[in-house]
Amino acid sequence: MTEPIARHLEARGIRYTRARRAVVEALEAVDGPKSVSELGDRLAVPQSSLYRSLAVLGDAGVVVAHHGPDGTTRFELAEWIRGHHHHLVCAGCGAVRDLALTAEEEERLQELVTEAAGRVDVEVEDHALEIVHRCEECR
Repeated sequence: MTEPIARHLEARGIRYTRARRAVVEALEAVDGPKSVSELGDRLAVPQSSLYRSLAVLGDAGVVVAHHGPDGTTRFELAEWIRGHHHHLVCAGCGAVRDLALTAEEEERLQELVTEAAGRVDVEVEDHALEIVHRCEECR
């Protein structure tokens, strides 16, 4: 998976450094967006380097930031890398997990999104669904 990312960065004049590659590999290995703290636990890089890598990768469209209900920013690989999916967000601890819908569910959701957008006269470019719940540990 890193080769398309390397080409993407190179086309934008951005070096694919060891630290940036480590961030991408860490995000490939996890389920759902992770905070800087959670990523730092997986990586042997200084936190300042992690923040810089996330900023560069975010500006390049490789990493996407999600701002959770607990105020924590979590990061994941962009959809062009991971594929389209949605999130389960715990209202208690803020943990985020990926949720992939079946093709049929995704089609029904897209129809609802298009219908709702039509009522306010906007053109849909994309959609994202976050289901806020309480995980087993927070119940």
